[in-house]
Amino acid sequence: MTRPDFDALCAVHPGAVLSGPGELDAWKVGGKMFACFGHAEKRAVNTETVAVKCPDADTAAMLIDAGAASKAPYFHRSWVQLDLPALVADEARHRIAISYDTIRRGLPKSVREAL
Repeated sequence: MTRPDFDALCAVHPGAVLSGPGELDAWKVGGKMFACFGHAEKRAVNTETVAVKCPDADTAAMLIDAGAASKAPYFHRSWVQLDLPALVADEARHRIAISYDTIRRGLPKSVREAL
């Protein structure tokens, strides 16, 4: 998956806004991040990665244990890191939707209703 493909999947969600570029290049809803881009520099090949939120830490651990994701450095344990080039469209769409919905549910009611 390419970065423009991933961006297009994020953009379809109500109120989704791309912030950056800069130190933090991320998709946000209601000012809260639901996808954050980075680079996996410690791997053999420097690939672009994206961190997304899972509903809970157990789901994130399950994805990591299954090899579908890795631990997202510097994030809470309910976030996982995905390799963008290896990501297929259906999985990306699903992970984005889960992350977006999880973050959106945590927004104040007035913000959610304004989206």
